[in-house]
Amino acid sequence: MRQLFLIQLIAGFITLLLLNSHSYGRTIVHAGRLIDGVGDEPRMEVTVVIDGDRIVEVAPGYLPVGESDELINLKDRTVMPGLMDMHVHLYGEFSARSHMERFTLDPADYAIRSVKYAERTLMAGFTTVRNPGDVYDVTISLRDAINQGWVVGPRIFSAGKSIATTGGHADPTNGLSDELSFDAGPVGGVISGPDEARKAVRQRYKDGADFIKITATGGVLSLAKSGQNPQFTMVELEAIVDAAKDYGFTVAVHAHGTEGMKRAVIAGVDSIEHGTYMTEEVMDLMIQHGTYYVPTISAGIWVGEKSEIDGFFPEIVRVKAAAIGPVIRDTFAEAYRAGVKIAFGTDTGVSAHGDNANEFIYMVEAGMPAMEAIQSATIESAKLLKQEEDLGSVEAGKIADLVAVPGDPLEDIELMTKVNFVMKAGVVYKE
Repeated sequence: MRQLFLIQLIAGFITLLLLNSHSYGRTIVHAGRLIDGVGDEPRMEVTVVIDGDRIVEVAPGYLPVGESDELINLKDRTVMPGLMDMHVHLYGEFSARSHMERFTLDPADYAIRSVKYAERTLMAGFTTVRNPGDVYDVTISLRDAINQGWVVGPRIFSAGKSIATTGGHADPTNGLSDELSFDAGPVGGVISGPDEARKAVRQRYKDGADFIKITATGGVLSLAKSGQNPQFTMVELEAIVDAAKDYGFTVAVHAHGTEGMKRAVIAGVDSIEHGTYMTEEVMDLMIQHGTYYVPTISAGIWVGEKSEIDGFFPEIVRVKAAAIGPVIRDTFAEAYRAGVKIAFGTDTGVSAHGDNANEFIYMVEAGMPAMEAIQSATIESAKLLKQEEDLGSVEAGKIADLVAVPGDPLEDIELMTKVNFVMKAGVVYKE
């Protein structure tokens, strides 16, 4: 009888805990204005109820606060979903010294430095980022360290090392002397032919990557002559996309030149990054295939400005930066008007970490309404990541990522650079 009584007592206690689990320890956010990521208009005087790391209710008006609830009063601010940047490189930050750093920095140096950049990014309001391209798999380890709570930073989706063709934009041996050069091979992210392409994808899976990044055309900052030539054959691209699908990966594509973009979109990739010389034909193909465009206007403006400084870039880079950088904003304007799907991305690591929100200003200046610019960094980015069930909007059931700014960013988009409240997964990091 005593054992039965104890069992019944314990069962009753557990039931009581379960019944009251949503009544204790909740966080109540009173938002003066809410941009929820999915609605076309902001909502005024709203309460967001958070239990643990999830939003459990979004209600009109300011709900009363229970004795055991924690109130966060943001009645004088605009609350939004945590912002998302689909193109950052947390392992570094470009400078006139960057081309020498691969000879002077060890993997641990990159890793330690990335911790600072990760925290700076989170404090700017970006609770989720996609890192398309890495050195030494630094951001895979950084992602895991953040998830373990060892360091502070955004939620990271990392591609590990980008995949290039021999001599292509992400070939790490470009510019090296014959004595130092080597064949990096698929393990090092350099392929020639479809078999090596498949092996490179499988290696990224082995390394723990979250998605695949390829450099389908030349690039600006690599020590190679062309910034836009196509660098993968259709057979190689199709092999990468097919292998990526086998492993549940999306495929992001660095591309400046038209032909490389066309091949990548037809092969079935998920996003085009930069897209500098995107034509109407490419835009039509992207709309047809549902391909996202990640514009990185910030990087274009930054390299264009730095190209005017004598000695900042090696000459082979300076010429490309001067030609390609200023074009990106005009391409963005044309792609937006054409109806191409757009996800927010900056390429910070080229420009400075923490300045990500400047991209909102450039997007609005190029003709995108402020609400759509914010949605590009919330629900549209979540869709690109295929994480829209958990991220990208302020709705019941979503992970509790919230940021806030003073005033109304729909009236003054520069307020997006003044984030003064950051919550990630129910934990407040900036208040």
